Amino acid sequence: MTTTNDTTVKKGIAAYFREALQSEHQDFTQGSIRKAVFMLAVPMILEMCMESVFAIVDIFFVGKLGPGAAATVGLTESFLMVVYSVAIGLSMAATAMVARRVGEKNPDGAAKAGAQSALLAFVLSVIISLIGIFFAEKILTLMGADAQVVSMGHRYTRIMLTGNIVIMLLFLINGIFRGAGDATIAMRSLWLANICNIILCPLLIHFFGLPGAAMATTTGRGIGVCYQVYRLFKGKGIIKIHTRHFIPDWNILKSLMNVAVTATMQFLVASASWMVMARITADFGSEAVAGYTIAFRWIVFFLMPAWGLSNAAATLVGQNLGAQQPARAEESVWKTARYNALFMTFVSLLFIVGAEFFVGLINHTDPEVIKTAVTALRIISLGYIFYGVGMVMINAFNGAGDSRTPTWINLFWFWIFQIPFAYLLAINLQMGPKGVFIAIVVTETCVTISSVLLFRRGKWKTVKI
Repeated sequence: MTTTNDTTVKKGIAAYFREALQSEHQDFTQGSIRKAVFMLAVPMILEMCMESVFAIVDIFFVGKLGPGAAATVGLTESFLMVVYSVAIGLSMAATAMVARRVGEKNPDGAAKAGAQSALLAFVLSVIISLIGIFFAEKILTLMGADAQVVSMGHRYTRIMLTGNIVIMLLFLINGIFRGAGDATIAMRSLWLANICNIILCPLLIHFFGLPGAAMATTTGRGIGVCYQVYRLFKGKGIIKIHTRHFIPDWNILKSLMNVAVTATMQFLVASASWMVMARITADFGSEAVAGYTIAFRWIVFFLMPAWGLSNAAATLVGQNLGAQQPARAEESVWKTARYNALFMTFVSLLFIVGAEFFVGLINHTDPEVIKTAVTALRIISLGYIFYGVGMVMINAFNGAGDSRTPTWINLFWFWIFQIPFAYLLAINLQMGPKGVFIAIVVTETCVTISSVLLFRRGKWKTVKI
């Protein structure tokens, strides 16, 4: 029998949930921190859940074209981590600066910061597009693809890299919305983009083969960007951009670059290490790469919601530092880290018990692919609780505008430690792909421990942006 208190609690949670999905701006510098985390986390988690669904749907349809196609997507995605790193770096710089201006009650300054960050994104995307047009085949070869994979996959790679502008803007503009506390708009734009991709992916693959997957992804994300741009110019949220905001302001651009360069390097270092992990795995054949790719997509599927929750820490830190409330900013981070650790513990248990089930949903015919994917899921998931806490700490530093600290952390653990360690285990000790997966777990655990220790020192509270 349901008690009155239970009914009241359920109604309160339902009301908060509806409010989180419907509201487009709130002041997170006052009131309950737990509620603030909830109001930001709900749309951010749902936003990342759709991104996770997209990743699984994409590899599901591509996987039907064979191991070569799956390997192409995996190797291309590994290289695209460079693009994602640039996009995330710019996004974090925009989030930090917009959140500060919002916390200072300066919406025009927030809008101008957003517009200036878009200028940077456009210039960088043009450079990456040119690389994609002229060097797609060489990129696949560099990543360890054999001649057959290069032959069938270079058009997919070329389309993805040439259309990188939609990746850049989708990440960047959502970073602007998150900094303003408008996480609901960010959620809607990503849902729109990925729903369009899910619809287009099987259709375009049917007509164009593997390149159709790239066409679907680029088109879907482009539709999402169109929605974002409309909301920036015509929306009713706190951020409303005008054409005058795009006039270059060198002081703002310099400040954005200071954060964006180190933030980009931070994610580039981490992403490039994943590229090297994929390259080491490629030495064991296309089946190993395909298994790694399938496992990686499932890992991303569950990491993205956790990343969405950790994004709440960046917004809360930025806005509360802008409002001169560093103690509230710190408390917000610890609460967010606790919630993320609980979620990732559940996911870890899920993968340890059900690895075969998840892999079988994508591939149930190739035993070598299945074996590699199952092994990857079980080993890597052992460190999930550390990943959950670590990503909150990293986002907290970035939300404060202190992108240098996590950059140095990543540089040491991912490059000086992880890559040699993975090579030692996989090649020298002949552990194969399993050595790569063990190196990933150990490294991520060390990253988290280092991040927590440095966060507790509190230097991030003094950063100006």
